[in-house]
Amino acid sequence: MRQGEIWVNNTLAGILTEDENAYNFEYEKTYLEDENVIQISVTLPLQKETFKSLHLFPFFDGLIPEGWLLDIAHKNWKLNPRDRMGLLLTTCRDCIGNISIIEKI
Repeated sequence: MRQGEIWVNNTLAGILTEDENAYNFEYEKTYLEDENVIQISVTLPLQKETFKSLHLFPFFDGLIPEGWLLDIAHKNWKLNPRDRMGLLLTTCRDCIGNISIIEKI
C-alpha cells in the first residue's frame, strides 16, 4: 500500500491511498472543519466520505508530467511510465499551482 499526503496552499487536505484493489482519497477531518478551505477538484468535492476508484482519479493523473518531462522522470528516477501512483508521488511534490503531493512513509 502506498500513500500520498495531498497539500493545498501548505495545508494538509487529505490522503490518497493505493492498495491492491483500488485508489482511495479522503479529506482530513481538520481540513473539512475549516470554513475557508476549498475542494481540490470539482470531481472531488468536500465531503466526509471516502472517494473510491479502480483507477487513479483523473485530477491526480492530470498532475503527472507528460511528453519530454515524463521521459526525464523515467530516465532520472528509473520510474515505470505505467506506474501512475509512483510517478505522482515522485514528480508532484512541487506542482504548478497550489497542490503538492508528498509520499507518506
